[in-house]
Amino acid sequence: MNKNQFTRSEMVFGPEGLEKLKSATVAVFGVGGVGSFTVEALARVGVGHLVLIDFDTVDITNVNRQIHAFPDNVGASKVDLMKDRVMRINPDIQVTIYEQKYNAQTAESIFSKDWDYVVDAIDMVSSKLDLIERCWVNKVPVISSMGTGNKMDPTRFQIIDISKTHTCPLAKVMRKELKARGVKKLNVCFSDEPPVKPLALDPHKEVERKQTPGSVAFVPSVAGMICASKVVRDIIDWDDKN
Repeated sequence: MNKNQFTRSEMVFGPEGLEKLKSATVAVFGVGGVGSFTVEALARVGVGHLVLIDFDTVDITNVNRQIHAFPDNVGASKVDLMKDRVMRINPDIQVTIYEQKYNAQTAESIFSKDWDYVVDAIDMVSSKLDLIERCWVNKVPVISSMGTGNKMDPTRFQIIDISKTHTCPLAKVMRKELKARGVKKLNVCFSDEPPVKPLALDPHKEVERKQTPGSVAFVPSVAGMICASKVVRDIIDWDDKN
């Protein structure tokens, strides 16, 4: 048996599945707590072309949960770091990066209807909506991550249609706005865990209404892996065969 780095994966979904993944192009929007783990999994499973979109650089507060973040690379480009990481995993992979913010103004220069799959791991609601609507119109498959902040139980994540979500504040906004845009279906990675109220870092100040959410290592990472699993299963038609 000729072993290679994808041997164990091929034992699960076979050579045909591996070839489908090698031929696939997957775009991941946002390579933070969720997206960085999605990219990691897709690279390790053998996706042939990854498109990474993120304007941000590593902040010291990212080190607790983002796979590419370390104290010694604070300030570095997230897409550059992630590209270097996946190239070390698979030197044959093709990686296209866009170090810019995705929104309605930049969409035309980034979005491609030729992608096989899109992962939405963006934080900004307006950008999420534009991306999802664009995928809907162009019939590009997409999985969207709902809120992962202020949560502690990763076992409560599931993939369901946006219409069936509840509890999650982000999902509530997305349901309303997508309905207004005529987007009738959307697979989302969603947790039914009620978010906790974040503690103020300064005990002498009240928590701001739009304060950045708290986050721990084992929650967004699991959401990212779940998104990756959905992408892979759909590309190789796994659910149709099993």
